[in-house]
Amino acid sequence: MLNNNIPMAKNRIKVVLVEQERTARWLSEKLQKSENTISRWCSNKIQPSLPQLQEIANVLNVDIRTLIQPISPKESAK
Repeated sequence: MLNNNIPMAKNRIKVVLVEQERTARWLSEKLQKSENTISRWCSNKIQPSLPQLQEIANVLNVDIRTLIQPISPKESAK
């Protein structure tokens, strides 16, 4: 069971894709995941697991920390 009092981090997958001039379709092909899954990750509707996030970082050739945007305490209170 998830504890709703723990702030979650948002991912920056969409931002990094734009910076690298890549598309969600390209990432879905590289990861062999559905475009729907990539879309949901990019919109932060769902979050990839840490192993998946590491795989994304590897494909994009970035440090995994580049893909994580911490949420401030104000945002987590919403």
